[in-house]
Amino acid sequence: MKEKQLKNLEYTLEDLLFKSRWLLAPFYGGLVVGIFLLLLKFGQEFITFLPNIFAYDMKNIILEILVLVDLTLVANLLLIIVFSGYETFVSKINNLNHEDRPSWMGKVDFSELKIKLFGSIVAISGIELLKAFMMVKDYTSEELGWLVAIHLTFIVSGLLFAFMDKVSAQAKKIEAEIGESDKKIISKNQSGH
Repeated sequence: MKEKQLKNLEYTLEDLLFKSRWLLAPFYGGLVVGIFLLLLKFGQEFITFLPNIFAYDMKNIILEILVLVDLTLVANLLLIIVFSGYETFVSKINNLNHEDRPSWMGKVDFSELKIKLFGSIVAISGIELLKAFMMVKDYTSEELGWLVAIHLTFIVSGLLFAFMDKVSAQAKKIEAEIGESDKKIISKNQSGH
C-alpha cells in the first residue's frame, strides 16, 4: 500500500514538473511584445529618416540605414528565440501545413539556437562597430579599442560554441556507431550459439 502511495506521489510530482514548462510561455509572449516595440522604433526611425533623405550626405544615409538593419537583426533574433525556444521548451507549434511556415521552424534545436544567437550577436556587434568607424572622430582610440575587443570576444565565443557543438555531435555519432556494432556482435553471437 505504501509503495502505491509513493508511486502516486511520484506521478503527481512528475506531472507538476512537466506542466511547469508553461510558466515559460509568458516570457515568449513578452518577447513578442518586444518585437512589436522594435517595430514601433523602426517606424519612428524610418519616418524621421525619409523626409531628410535629400538633405543627408552619403555617410548619414548609410548610418541611418545601419540603424534600420540593426533593429531588423534584433527583431529577427527575438523571433528565432521565440519560435525555437517555445518549441524546444514549451510545446510544438501546430501549423505544419501552413504555406508560410518558415522552413527552419521546428528544426532548430537548442544547439542550433545557440549558434544562431551568436551569429546574430556578432552581426549586431559588427554593425555597431561599422557605425563607430564611420563616426571615428566622435570616439577615442580607447573606446574604439573596446568596441573591437568586444566584437572579437563575441566572434571567439561563437566559434568556441560551434566547435563544442561539433565535438559533441561527433561524440554522439561515435556512441551511436559503437552501440550499433555492439548490437550486431550480440546478435551474431546469439545466432551462432
